Amino acid sequence: MSMNIVCLDLEGVLVPEIWIAFAEASGIPELTRTTRDEPDYDKLMDWRIGILREHGLGLKEIQDTIAAIDPIPGAKEFLDELRSITQVIIISDTFTQFAGPLMQKLGYPTIFCNTLEVAPDGEITGFKMRIENSKLTTVRALQSIGYETIAAGDSHNDLGMIRAGRAGFLFKSTEQIKKDNPQIPAYETYEELMTAIKAALAD
Repeated sequence: MSMNIVCLDLEGVLVPEIWIAFAEASGIPELTRTTRDEPDYDKLMDWRIGILREHGLGLKEIQDTIAAIDPIPGAKEFLDELRSITQVIIISDTFTQFAGPLMQKLGYPTIFCNTLEVAPDGEITGFKMRIENSKLTTVRALQSIGYETIAAGDSHNDLGMIRAGRAGFLFKSTEQIKKDNPQIPAYETYEELMTAIKAALAD
């Protein structure tokens, strides 16, 4: 019996995209760009921080928006069931300052993410990535200590961890990403994803 760990992306998979919700709440449409549009995360974040600065918006305003975000319907039940049968880690490029309230709503699963640099007045001045290419690097690290990984995500930055494991799935992804990666099974519902993960665990 092998030691398995399921690695899930957060935004787009378990919760709505935080930046899209904030773009709507703040009325700043440029902030709807995500890793689905810009695969270079550092570039995307630098650009976002510039827009926040331009509009005089800081961490508090984003956290107020996040407080109103609920997980995607069915996500918590999916996660609860999954955690009852195997180990699960959420690996996200989001930030601890954003993830906290959402983890509460998901029943406090384990999350590996990054951290924002925030000035005393709440201005977001920068960000610190935990490690380069964090999703793939984390999966490789888990494999190095004896785990086999099964991963699911929706964006460009999930493809590395999806391909690196014993099984990997696209979930609620874009038509373009699905078309570009026909070898990766793609699912739209938690039921389908659960069935696929259970099959991979039983393999």
